[in-house]
Amino acid sequence: MDLNAFRRRSYVSAARGDEQFVRASQFAVTNSGFGTMNLTKILAACLIALPLLVAFRLVLPNPPSDQNVGVAEARILEKVYQNDTSVAVGSDSDSQLPDISVDKLLGGLLAPGFDENSCLSRYQSSLYHKTPLHKPSSYLLSTLRNYEDLHKRCGPDTESYNKALKQLKSGQSVSSAECKYVVWISFSGLGNRILTVASAFLYALLTNRVLLVDPGNDMPDLFCEPFPDKSWLLPTDFPPKHKFDSYDQKSADSYGNMLKKNIINTSTESLPSSLYLHLVHDYDDHDKLFFCDQDQTLLSPVPWLIMKSDNYFVPSLFLIPSFEQELSRLFPNKETVFHHLGRYLFHPSNQVWGLIMRYYGAYLAKADERIGIQVRVFEVVKGPLEHVVDQIVACTLQENLLPEVDSQDSVASSSRNPSVKAVLVTSLNSGYFDKLRDMYWEHPTVTGDVIGIYQPSHEEYQRSENHHNRKAWAEMYLLSLTDVLVTSAWSTFGYVAQGLGGLKPWILYKPENHTAPNPPCRQGHVDRTMFSCSPIL
Repeated sequence: MDLNAFRRRSYVSAARGDEQFVRASQFAVTNSGFGTMNLTKILAACLIALPLLVAFRLVLPNPPSDQNVGVAEARILEKVYQNDTSVAVGSDSDSQLPDISVDKLLGGLLAPGFDENSCLSRYQSSLYHKTPLHKPSSYLLSTLRNYEDLHKRCGPDTESYNKALKQLKSGQSVSSAECKYVVWISFSGLGNRILTVASAFLYALLTNRVLLVDPGNDMPDLFCEPFPDKSWLLPTDFPPKHKFDSYDQKSADSYGNMLKKNIINTSTESLPSSLYLHLVHDYDDHDKLFFCDQDQTLLSPVPWLIMKSDNYFVPSLFLIPSFEQELSRLFPNKETVFHHLGRYLFHPSNQVWGLIMRYYGAYLAKADERIGIQVRVFEVVKGPLEHVVDQIVACTLQENLLPEVDSQDSVASSSRNPSVKAVLVTSLNSGYFDKLRDMYWEHPTVTGDVIGIYQPSHEEYQRSENHHNRKAWAEMYLLSLTDVLVTSAWSTFGYVAQGLGGLKPWILYKPENHTAPNPPCRQGHVDRTMFSCSPIL
């Protein structure tokens, strides 16, 4: 092959191509009218118009900034409720969420500065709970900050704590103490424990004491630390800890027992360094004297008060005259006591928060309305009680919480845009879930609404193992995230859920003679625990 001839042909072709390109360019410029004179005129026009545009820009107002905020808020809601993984446990994307319209400090209840990864629920819970109707009082907020300073100064492993512990070990009476403590003993079921911790903490606030919590078998596994800097968990080397399980009314250092035997009284000058307070449901009249003013005066100098209770005794604190003014300043609305204290104290651990978020994202997040039904039957039975099923159905239908079904299947759909309602059922028994699920699966609703029935677990009977309590705590919290709540009377499980969510629950009356009550339910208070378990003095 003649390479020179090939190169000559290639060069000629390229030259002809360049010539054609130049001619085409000249033709385009000529036909577009972009001659020298036209360019000059256009530049002159631009120079004249530019000052006018600048003047208009200065005079006209800026576009409203809330348009951008609205877009950002919409993105937050989309990420949180439609793409739940954005705030799921182990996700890093939640730190990128714009910090707008989300009150992660819960109106000032929570202190800033915690390591967010150590307790994801602390600052993420506000993304899921409804905006509370009642904000905490400014006095409560300042009291909580003061308590946090006290806990930091007197908590475990501080100089003040070690000094108080040394006095306790010596058994000597103390006329005055730099730091005083309330020690809460882990006792009873999970719902009772949550309510009694809240009660003990309020008592600590009222008496300027530090709350220390017996970890029991599972407290660190269920809850995050609520206070900054120092733990609320009682150290394992606490001297009287070995007596916790055996403490009862007859214990030698029981306050009620010592009053009964006249070992101490209002005129006693030398008091022990610790006293046991028996506030369990079987407490007698001498134990209940704890709720009297003069007895509070007697107990005031005792450095260590060790408390066992399965009652929510906050209502009883309102009966003590010396606490009345302080309580009214802390809680102008009495119904909000557990709502505020519960949201301050009880943050699910990361493991429990994972259970909550995964279930919420899978079954509840996309619903137009979330309805919680908590069923607690105190009779030991294998299957669901038919009269309880009838009561639940009657309550939800009569109060328009759920739509009726067309038993003739004649209604295909009465709505082109049906509402989707997710019903979360919690019960030890799966039978109530089965009945409701079959009811809305086998028949259409008269409104055309789509009803989904869900139950996370059914343990058949109440247990105390860690795995069971993790699921129980997750279900309580899931119930608190619903829009409407139906609960059984006398159930601490339901008390905790409605208190955390700030909900006014529909309370199922306790059935008698295996018959569904009529009416089946009534709407209660935001904090109906305020009206339960008060001692008769």
